[in-house]
Amino acid sequence: MWVLLRGGYPFRILLPLRGVWMGRRSLPRNLVPGPPRRRYRKEALPALEVPQLPVTATEIRQYLRGHGIPFQDGHSCLRTPSPFVESSQLKDQTGVTNSFSLFIDKTTGRFLCMTSLAEGSWEDFQASVEGQGDGTREGVLLSKVPEAEDIEEVQRIWDRAVPLWELPDPEEVQLARTMFGLNKVTDDTLRRFRVRYLRSAHNLVFPWFSPGSLRLRGLKLLGAERQGNGVHYVETTIPRPGAYHNLFGLPLISRRDVEVVLTSRELDSLALNQSMGLPTLALPRGTSCLPPALLPYLEQFRRIVFWLGDDLRSWEAAKLFARKLNPKRCSLVRPGDQQPCPLEALNRGLNLSRILRSALPAWHKSIVSFRQLREEVLGELSNVEQVAGVRWSRFPDLSRLLKGHRKGELTVFTGPTGSGKTTFISEYALDLCSQGVNTLWGSFEISNVRLARVMLTQFAMGRLEEQLDKYDEWADRFEDLPLYFMTFHGQQSIKTVIDTMQHAVYVYDICHVVIDNLQFMMGHEQLSTDRIAAQDYIVGAFRKFATDSSCHVTLVIHPRKEDDDKELQTASIFGSAKASQEADNILILQDRKLVTGPGKRYLQVSKNRFDGDTGVFPLEFNKSSLTFSIPPKSKSRLKKIKDDNGLVAKKPSSGKKGATPQNSETGSDAPNPYQPDTSKPSR
Repeated sequence: MWVLLRGGYPFRILLPLRGVWMGRRSLPRNLVPGPPRRRYRKEALPALEVPQLPVTATEIRQYLRGHGIPFQDGHSCLRTPSPFVESSQLKDQTGVTNSFSLFIDKTTGRFLCMTSLAEGSWEDFQASVEGQGDGTREGVLLSKVPEAEDIEEVQRIWDRAVPLWELPDPEEVQLARTMFGLNKVTDDTLRRFRVRYLRSAHNLVFPWFSPGSLRLRGLKLLGAERQGNGVHYVETTIPRPGAYHNLFGLPLISRRDVEVVLTSRELDSLALNQSMGLPTLALPRGTSCLPPALLPYLEQFRRIVFWLGDDLRSWEAAKLFARKLNPKRCSLVRPGDQQPCPLEALNRGLNLSRILRSALPAWHKSIVSFRQLREEVLGELSNVEQVAGVRWSRFPDLSRLLKGHRKGELTVFTGPTGSGKTTFISEYALDLCSQGVNTLWGSFEISNVRLARVMLTQFAMGRLEEQLDKYDEWADRFEDLPLYFMTFHGQQSIKTVIDTMQHAVYVYDICHVVIDNLQFMMGHEQLSTDRIAAQDYIVGAFRKFATDSSCHVTLVIHPRKEDDDKELQTASIFGSAKASQEADNILILQDRKLVTGPGKRYLQVSKNRFDGDTGVFPLEFNKSSLTFSIPPKSKSRLKKIKDDNGLVAKKPSSGKKGATPQNSETGSDAPNPYQPDTSKPSR
């Protein structure tokens, strides 16, 4: 059978926006259509949909040839005639017949009919082709519009919004233009893109129209807030993030256009189109994701220029998106002081045409000299903080040591049994996910429901079983995080896991994969009876994936059996030395058993390839919120270490000179096992 999924967009992707998602609660009361009705789904978790039998482009071509279906080979899709429309429906608005209106993704096999918006998996397409003679084509199409409640709200807000140039108060118009940096954007540009202004909320309203028509399908609201000396933009989308995908400016694209500029903000698209007259499109989720469902709409372009922003994160996202669209036709505008985002370039009077001409090709046959690397090296030297990666907000001491979370690295995490490895690593990943790092969880030891419950408790910073009336509020916010779960449990083949990770990187632009833990994949491998050799192979596979996919992998490995009175070292990681050699970072959760009280936990960074700084800092477990993050009022005692055997203390962070630091566990002057003995003369 074949199906038509809602709006032609099959994936349910939960992604963050550039600002803070505010949802319906941020809108004025007169725009909210009554109390929200909860729609419970059977599958509460955003489980990752993985094709059971991955299909290749070669297999797709062979199938089409075997069934006599003509096709055209595109950049990222194959184009074929659509079996879901009649010949009379194949003419577009200009009267041109477009028989090749069905697009098949070369990587996933999913198809999209641009005329009927029918969409489904590769298996659905095969069923529709092979069942044409038994009435399969006459099946009933499912709903192809968003929820009625969303459509109502979209139309209600759109009717309340007015064009900016129709506001009666000139001072209000000038204030709105100043807030959003639109002083040099003309009314004709706003009229062409049909941008409106919602006076009650002081938001710009950007419409999303149905492809091929001007039927309103969604809205993005943009608010401006003062933050220090700058402006912080807050985005709200209706339908909610991930429920619908579109490209702002799509109705203005002509079939004759062969070049397009992709931006991460609607304001940048306005500035570019006005200055250059080029076709421009704004991505629905900024630099967070380029959904594969949108790739068919970009097939017609022979050249695509990414101008996503003025920071290194935008540069990395542009390189990642170019892989999906065929790097040979993509060019990237490098961030820099003289190459800011398009709107800022327009306001500063810079030459946007010259900046576009300086765009670098995303694909090189080879690196032949330092000349091709020169600008990238300069970019890293001049943006040290951005190169260091995303910093942890809950673990400032970890940020001081590792500097940040970077793509393409492998982190090995270990700790004693029962010390709270899964609980800590879930908060460690949740911290990054809350900052927009698209995360995929592979929990082979505990169920996804239990893991999600722990993470939701950590996200809410308190137990929700004692305040169930707030569950929906926190669940809504948690649902909007870019967080996904593998559906595996127990022993799994490394090939299956790697295939799933590659699928997630392509479809959901995953930047961080957590594997808990490696031992659950070792028993499934039949490569060798030697467990050490099997582990080396698995670690090498994760290392290769992290490098090739530019995705950070955090791998949990159990330690060897050690005496309770001994601390874990790098050599305590189970297996051979390959895990510690391949890893860029090694984190050890130390659970020191004290004689006078309960265990004291510390996190030790024993390897840091990026910066070379290692150290140890205490962790305080909060049982009510299941968190290890240090309370704001407590003062952490970060110490740097030289190697696995010696500790070198920093200067005391508080207290009088010469005062003995107190043991944080007991509150007394008992010696701290992680405080080195300062009575001995230092060498």
